[in-house]
Amino acid sequence: MTTETPIVRLTDLRLDRGGRAVLRDINLSVPRGSIVAVLGPSGSGKSTLLSALTGELAPAAGRVEVLGREVPRPSRALLELRKGLGVLLQGNGLLTDLTAAENVALPLRTHTDLPDALIRRLVLMKLNAVGLRAAADAYPRELSGGMARRVALARALALDPPLMIYDEPLTGLDPIASGVVMSLVRRLNDTLGLTSIIVTHHVHETLPVADHAIVIANGGIVFSGTPADLEASSDPLVQQFLRGQPDGPIAFDAAPRTAEAA
Repeated sequence: MTTETPIVRLTDLRLDRGGRAVLRDINLSVPRGSIVAVLGPSGSGKSTLLSALTGELAPAAGRVEVLGREVPRPSRALLELRKGLGVLLQGNGLLTDLTAAENVALPLRTHTDLPDALIRRLVLMKLNAVGLRAAADAYPRELSGGMARRVALARALALDPPLMIYDEPLTGLDPIASGVVMSLVRRLNDTLGLTSIIVTHHVHETLPVADHAIVIANGGIVFSGTPADLEASSDPLVQQFLRGQPDGPIAFDAAPRTAEAA
């Protein structure tokens, strides 16, 4: 595999849910080493796109390639592919009866045969990378929201994945904790040689750390470019999203579209 091969490539992708097209005509290449922000209002299809990247949702049409290969249907091959993905869920997913260190150790104990002493050293390294080595023996209930999010990040990094996917990483965090998490995402991406995809609606917190931004709305990609280009865009749809305006080309009606309308 050459270094020029995109770590993620979506080609003419269409994703359906409940008999209707949620996203269509999606084309995207994510170069290695970059941070890509996938932005859009709630319900625009951001999480649906994430499901396609992780193999949870098969394309209705088109192609999804991750780590240089087409994402397979659920199988042992898909499980192997997922070992190369670090996913940070918005709910953290920490097990409450395990300490921070034990949570981070879970992927290592599940997917490797490493001895306990080495796992302990690796866990402490991951916690140190997110600034929480001293919290190794704390339980999730003893951690603040921002600290729990960083423990979940350390767990996502446990197997040294080349690709990190963040699903709404700032949900429920205060501005200070949000700033800490986003600066950590940038630092880890650069120091560990990762590629990161951040799925979020937190525009102003995410753009400063991103290399590229796409905006999803009305069933497709309505913008793709640098963060600077996004903020300078005069497109009414982009402006409506950035400014949080209720009226504009992005519809917020609650009525579901029929399959024919989609």
